[in-house]
Amino acid sequence: MYCYQSLQIADLSHKMASNAISMPSTATSSNVGAGLKSSSEASKPKPCCVCKEEKATRDECMLFSNAKDPQKDCATTIDKYKSCMAGFGFQLP
Repeated sequence: MYCYQSLQIADLSHKMASNAISMPSTATSSNVGAGLKSSSEASKPKPCCVCKEEKATRDECMLFSNAKDPQKDCATTIDKYKSCMAGFGFQLP
């Protein structure tokens, strides 16, 4: 019985030693701002978050147009969407 208990204790101490937590390295002057975006990137919105009304109008026109060429039929709404996106710094083809 004594041998079994000593094996259990040895196994337990081995498990505890293998589960040691490693501490993160300290910040240095070279890596302090590594994860931060520049102020211009942080202030620029995502393309999905701007011109939502213009996009909905454009999509509705393109989807429900009865014309042979919906792109020509919806050219004004497409241009409005493109100019709105350009106002936020996004260039569409």
